[in-house]
Amino acid sequence: MRNRDRALLADLDIFVTILMHGSMKRAALELGVSVSALSHRMRKLEDQVGVRLLNRTSRSLAATVAGERLAEQLTAGFATIDEALTSLARQRENPAGRLRINVLQDAVQLLVTPVLARYSKAFPDVKLEIHADDLMVDVVAGGFDAGIRYGDRVPLDMVGVALSAPTRWIVVGTDALIDAVGLPSTPEDLLKLPCIEIELGDGNSYSWELGNNPTMTRLAVRGPVRANGTAQIIAMALEGLGFAYVLETAVRRELQDGRLRVVLEGWASEGPPFTIYYPSRRQTPPGLRELINFMRKGQGLSALGA
Repeated sequence: MRNRDRALLADLDIFVTILMHGSMKRAALELGVSVSALSHRMRKLEDQVGVRLLNRTSRSLAATVAGERLAEQLTAGFATIDEALTSLARQRENPAGRLRINVLQDAVQLLVTPVLARYSKAFPDVKLEIHADDLMVDVVAGGFDAGIRYGDRVPLDMVGVALSAPTRWIVVGTDALIDAVGLPSTPEDLLKLPCIEIELGDGNSYSWELGNNPTMTRLAVRGPVRANGTAQIIAMALEGLGFAYVLETAVRRELQDGRLRVVLEGWASEGPPFTIYYPSRRQTPPGLRELINFMRKGQGLSALGA
């Protein structure tokens, strides 16, 4: 809104206040200004709109016919504005509305799904839309409130908040597979053994990263199958189709019950944490702020104090 429009809106508000009190003096007391200042503002308003709005003498004040009609419309308009602002205040206290998040498939399973029931119960007026996508997405252009990716993929112009500790990547296989093809003792052994390839969003295969700098080894493994989702990769590994490179947290249950076992344990690799990112730290949507808190608490991290 242009500056002159802001001034006009302020003068219209003063006009409604004067009619509400029926007195320049009482309106001036409420607004904390002098009577002469209000008279000047009203003369300026009438000059701007080109219509006389008030009939006033030293003893009385009343709206003209045009002034009465304008006051009715303004009162309704200001009531709508007040209602909208009240609704915003309620949202600050009780998050509501639609919240759209673009999330890595792994993060849906490990971060979002575990807190959904508690979050929905705490904030029933928030409609949470989760879009699982492993491609890098421009969340602003896509109409999303936030995205979740690994920390090293967060755009530099975005606010990023870590949702987890650094990730740990391991190689796993079944006992049956190890009995059939042998146990790898070095990363290079995997180049001669069946592995489940990881398909990237661009259709290429991901090179497994074993170990940590400066000893990290990257391997372009090969195998009978390739998949682009952790759930599919784990299912294939359980069938004994090949060794799999996965997040340790994603196969915790399978490791505990013995269906999978870690191989090359000394070559586990540390990766960046899951990170949520959004355009601005100012006026973060309340529903998003609370979702971040829920996910961080679910990972044992301190709550975000934003």
